[in-house]
Amino acid sequence: MKFNLGVAFLTLARTEGIMRPMRDAALVAIQHEVRTHYGWTYADDVNSAEGLRRACNEHPEAEALGWSAEGRRATLEALVQRLEEAQNVVLVGAAVVEEDLIGKWPEKTVFLAADGAVGACFGTVDVLCVVTDLDGGDHLHEAVRQGIPLIVHAHGDNEERWQACTAAWAKQGGASLVLTHQTDETYPDMHNVGGFTDGDRAACLLAALGVPLEHVQFVGYAVDHVGPWSGATDPVRKLDKLKWMERILDLLNAGWKTQRQS
Repeated sequence: MKFNLGVAFLTLARTEGIMRPMRDAALVAIQHEVRTHYGWTYADDVNSAEGLRRACNEHPEAEALGWSAEGRRATLEALVQRLEEAQNVVLVGAAVVEEDLIGKWPEKTVFLAADGAVGACFGTVDVLCVVTDLDGGDHLHEAVRQGIPLIVHAHGDNEERWQACTAAWAKQGGASLVLTHQTDETYPDMHNVGGFTDGDRAACLLAALGVPLEHVQFVGYAVDHVGPWSGATDPVRKLDKLKWMERILDLLNAGWKTQRQS
């Protein structure tokens, strides 16, 4: 099956005044609920998003690094082309174990990893991109070394991380980036696809690009325990965050749990 992605997401990202589908509006609304639940501020999310956007757009070597608006757009369009050619799409979450990925996958299967879960993929499957708010540590740096594009998310609690990562990647010659945020603001080159955790944001990204989620496989998507690729985290708080992930995935595709592996 070939996915008919169209250009709705790319058009929405570049053009003001376009109505989003109601489903997308609901996903964005959950972001406000999350901020209230955890006591986070909208202003912090905006400041982080605008700071990351400026850091890329105004970097003195933005063109060479691929971080200009045009460079990031080219990265996104290359990902869309790969998805259009895909016969099978697999999302890899933090509860994955390497054995889940070993085996014969259908031809033209593409894998998207949620943050540190990319570490389970190295040497086993090729990853199309990593959806991340930069908790993945050394696994993300290895992904950059291997030339895997990153869908980098800005929020109020990761400003120091994206500053450190972009500084390190600039010294290495750059990284292929697409930028996302979680605000109601409209930017011509930064996208709010909905979602909260990296795992559900990966699914939101696919939905925003027009990939039918009923044909997507979820590998390593647990909601009852913290996965081994989550990195250093407070397990109680992480489990609470997984409840939000579950709610968002249920909204995207009520049958997603029947498409899980592991």
